[in-house]
Amino acid sequence: MFRDSLEGLDNVIDSEIPPESIILIAGSPGSLKSGLTFNMISNHLKSHPDEFGIYITLEETTESHLKNMQSLGIELADNLLISDYTDIRERFEEKEKPPNIIQMINAVLEFFKHEKGEKFTVFAMDSLNAMYSLMDVENLRIKIFHFFKILREKELTSIVIVEIPQFTVRPGFGKKFNEGFLVDGLIRTGEIESQQDVMLYMQIKKMRATRHSRKRHLMEIGEKGISILGPIFT
Repeated sequence: MFRDSLEGLDNVIDSEIPPESIILIAGSPGSLKSGLTFNMISNHLKSHPDEFGIYITLEETTESHLKNMQSLGIELADNLLISDYTDIRERFEEKEKPPNIIQMINAVLEFFKHEKGEKFTVFAMDSLNAMYSLMDVENLRIKIFHFFKILREKELTSIVIVEIPQFTVRPGFGKKFNEGFLVDGLIRTGEIESQQDVMLYMQIKKMRATRHSRKRHLMEIGEKGISILGPIFT
């Protein structure tokens, strides 16, 4: 999946990413993590109108997210639903004891799996850092393992965004927890500064059962979204 979702990505990925993979997109602020994720999923769904996907943003409202994506030239696929934390929380307002954020997301996924069936194939969440801020960090490793297990059980191809260098729990919680070993793929986004400009890149650090380049490749924002250019030689 996703190999043909962005112009130039097929030069980075030689073989398709297996369905039902969990992919982490990790990068610093402003390195196009959300844009890359949204562009990949939206373009994939445009090319597969018989499929359905959900993009959950825990960091901003749906309206704000769409404005940001439109500014990058990225169009929303008709079969992609965007939901934010307020939307999700409102589903459980009448409950005496509201569920935690993982239980909320699981309930949303179960609802659409029941409604859409096998058509519901792709899921994205922005971001893991925001999820941590809504969670009790006790037994965090077990909770995140359980969250990824939910995604696998739903047979979804999932992209989860995480911001680095924090990369784990929010500041002040002590121990760090590296999520990379729990997922099938890890894509790093970043920036290279020069005297004249800031260049953005993506790099596939890990992708199970997939042949891919491990070089850093430039990303370019055009009228129709993000495209992947050639490798960076340093």
